[in-house]
Amino acid sequence: MKVYDKIFPPKTIQLENGKSIQETRSRTPIILFVLLVAILVSAKITGFNLSTLIARGKQFFVIIEQMFPPKWDYVQQIWEPLFDTIKMSLLGSVIGSIVVIPFAIIASSNIVKNKAVILITRLFLSIARTLPTLVTALIATYMFGLGTLAGTCAIAVFTFAYVGKQLYELIETVDMGAYEAAEALGAGKPRCFINAIVPQVLPAYLSNCLFCFEGNVRYASILGYVGAGGLGLILNEKIGWREYSSVGMILIVLFLTVVVIEALSHYLRTKLT
Repeated sequence: MKVYDKIFPPKTIQLENGKSIQETRSRTPIILFVLLVAILVSAKITGFNLSTLIARGKQFFVIIEQMFPPKWDYVQQIWEPLFDTIKMSLLGSVIGSIVVIPFAIIASSNIVKNKAVILITRLFLSIARTLPTLVTALIATYMFGLGTLAGTCAIAVFTFAYVGKQLYELIETVDMGAYEAAEALGAGKPRCFINAIVPQVLPAYLSNCLFCFEGNVRYASILGYVGAGGLGLILNEKIGWREYSSVGMILIVLFLTVVVIEALSHYLRTKLT
């Protein structure tokens, strides 16, 4: 710290009464130095090479050029997988968002006072969040077979984990005055929660669910890589056969679908807030 003090000496401020105080030294230079070292070590371990990235990065645009113009007549074969993708996303989002509600309540420290129960519930939600959606879908295909059911289960697990964390954090930030007042008047805890907590968290909860649904449409489009149905199934097939014009048509349809869903979701979220 002596070397650090010499390089970045603390600033002395003179007060009007003749006394002087020293400002707390900023830790920003140390943090930036540690971050820089971490980046250099990461680049060394991963074999990152900027010159290779610059030299070979143009190959990305070679593939993009092969996608356009897209194969317009292929669009007729996209509608059914697209609807499967939307159905998986919607059903999985709804199931995950509803099932997680009691877990989020139990994980809220201002509702449940048992620290062991809170710790176990949050640990369970953390474990669910660490599972990649593709891995969950792969496990589901072994359990339920190939098809959209596996994709729906994978999306439900992801939504369960994501919305659960957001919801219990929302519950912990509410004003507990109304809850405590209702409890003091003799109302039961479930009634207190419904009347005092739910109105405060409901708009943000629904907004998070809609936001999660937006992302799930994109995630569901690649679940076909592990046999979970949807657009990913034909996307994987066309990439494997190097039919990039068909891939371009799939991506255009997916892009337009996501834009429409995001616009609708944004409209609904503005109404909720």
